[in-house]
Amino acid sequence: MRLKLAIAALVLPFALPATAALAPGAKAPDFTAQGAIAGKPFTVRLSQQLKKGPVVLYFFPAAFTPGCNAEAAAFAASVDAFKAEGATVIGMSADPLDKLKTFSEKHCAGKFAVASASAEVIRGYDVALGREVQGRQVSDRTSYVIAPDGKIIYAHSDLSPVDHVRTTLAAVKSWRASRPR
Repeated sequence: MRLKLAIAALVLPFALPATAALAPGAKAPDFTAQGAIAGKPFTVRLSQQLKKGPVVLYFFPAAFTPGCNAEAAAFAASVDAFKAEGATVIGMSADPLDKLKTFSEKHCAGKFAVASASAEVIRGYDVALGREVQGRQVSDRTSYVIAPDGKIIYAHSDLSPVDHVRTTLAAVKSWRASRPR
């Protein structure tokens, strides 16, 4: 019985969806981070990206893990649909830049930026998973849609990567449809 309780205590926190702390209507913290697109270094400035339109900012725990690989591939496959709605996709994790350069080529197919989230960015978006790997705070899997005015219009937190692309694309389309033509 103790073994079952111990296993449940270890597994349960990872089985339940996380909750996004930044609710719709909250101001998204601006940040500048080093990242990569197609293996090439790229500086990500949220405020600059928002000048182009809405931003889908998705946090993931660690590059080169099955769920994160699948999520990146799903966003890459849907990047054209996001672009058609005027949105930019940016992936964020606490991984070091060298690892993200390779990840951006292999799993993001060079289609969108991935950047290294500092502990400050992870705290600002309240996406800390509650553990560290190699001295770096790991983020949970949370996707935000941020309007050009910097306000969160949608948040989805779930360690399963399955619904992040579908729900953020639906949120972008809904936001776009509500805008005056």
